[in-house]
Amino acid sequence: MSTGLQRRLLLLLLVPLLLLAGLNTWFDYRLAGNASVQQDRALVALVPLLADSVVARSAGDEDPLPLLLAPAVEEFLSSRGGLAAFSMAALDGRVQAGEVWLAGSTPGDSEPVFYSEEQGGVRYRVVAQRVRTVAGDLVLRLADGSDGRQQWLNQLWFKVLLPNAVLIVALFFSVNWAVRRALRPLLELKEQVERRSPKDLSALNVDATPDEVRPLVVALNRLFELVNAQASSQHRFVADAAHQLRTPLAALQAQVEAWAQAANHGGQADWRDRAVGQVDAAVLRHPVDITVSAEQVNALRAAARRTSQLANQLLALSRVEATQAHGAVQRVDLAQLCETVFLQYLDAAAAKKIDLGLECQPAHTNGQEWLLREMLGNLVDNALKYTPAGGHVTVRCGVRAARAALGSCAFVQVEDDGPGIPPEHIARVLEPFFRMPGASGEGSGLGLAIAQEIASAHGSALVLTPGAQGRGLCATVDIAS
Repeated sequence: MSTGLQRRLLLLLLVPLLLLAGLNTWFDYRLAGNASVQQDRALVALVPLLADSVVARSAGDEDPLPLLLAPAVEEFLSSRGGLAAFSMAALDGRVQAGEVWLAGSTPGDSEPVFYSEEQGGVRYRVVAQRVRTVAGDLVLRLADGSDGRQQWLNQLWFKVLLPNAVLIVALFFSVNWAVRRALRPLLELKEQVERRSPKDLSALNVDATPDEVRPLVVALNRLFELVNAQASSQHRFVADAAHQLRTPLAALQAQVEAWAQAANHGGQADWRDRAVGQVDAAVLRHPVDITVSAEQVNALRAAARRTSQLANQLLALSRVEATQAHGAVQRVDLAQLCETVFLQYLDAAAAKKIDLGLECQPAHTNGQEWLLREMLGNLVDNALKYTPAGGHVTVRCGVRAARAALGSCAFVQVEDDGPGIPPEHIARVLEPFFRMPGASGEGSGLGLAIAQEIASAHGSALVLTPGAQGRGLCATVDIAS
């Protein structure tokens, strides 16, 4: 029983059935008891007739009593099919007529005495009464082996308990099946919601749900719609803000790059004259000290680069989240993709004196090429930022056995020999804007988060492990080939 509602329904259905079965057993016993009371009355009524059946005193103590059974007594004995008997005994206990086994102690008065006795595998209901007859005082006994209560007790298991037990078991399975079948739409709705990605806010099918839970589904759809609208609004805001920032930041970065090149490679007066020539004429009407060192210009260039990269990463993150469910899937050549990214970052690696290597084997996957290129670019950029000069960064791709041993899968991998990531920070570095305390290098904490989002959009995950010989970081993404 997989749900609390199912358990409650089974209990509410089966407990009353159990109570009814017990009540039925009790009524059966009461009916058997009433039948036994009626039987006792019938036995007592036959005792005077049995006494009148004695027509004379016997000639001797050992001679049987002369009897002429009354019709009612004779009918009683014949109608029971051998399950009825009588006896007539003297006060000293000697049986003078009837069954010898039907004997016992002599009653102290004339009141009837009832008891049960086992004989030949049959349990008899016996009435014994001291009666005055033409042959003197005798103890008359009548036995009935068809007593309803005794038969009920003897056959309790086979006629009552066993059928009720079989009925209860059959009812349990039938009710369980009926409840499961009745709750199947609700269970399917539960499983459908459980299987959903946290980012899947599409509406549930109202027509496929039972009438009883349809208001709940309608309310959930309304909630999904509101959350989806809010999330879309936030995504649009981030995308619009990042897009609007790209143009002025690109212009600012281009200007600062020109100043920095002039400051680093040209004369001091030359680059300062260029800077002055590009200042607004309105500003030049006032005396301004524009003495700026080359170090300040380089710091300004670094800040401009970081800001421009942050805007690009915010825009990329927003595009990833917006196109996860709607992007066109195509066949992607991972070796060619790695080569493209390798050439894109080759100059940056050379400028930092990092050995950027490429190890590619033929591999293909189904996905969105621009997203995979963005993911691999973020991994390579992250490795180049944190790997010191003289280090090594290697880009790999290929096909290998799947982790679940269900075949093969393609993979892309970026490995470096930089400082690596402590184990306690592995999970947190995949969160947006998280940077390890004391981390060196420029960064905004979005590179690995973007890579993780893209890997998730392709049904995979970004796995971070130590590099070769426990040094650096190895970022791997397995993708279905």
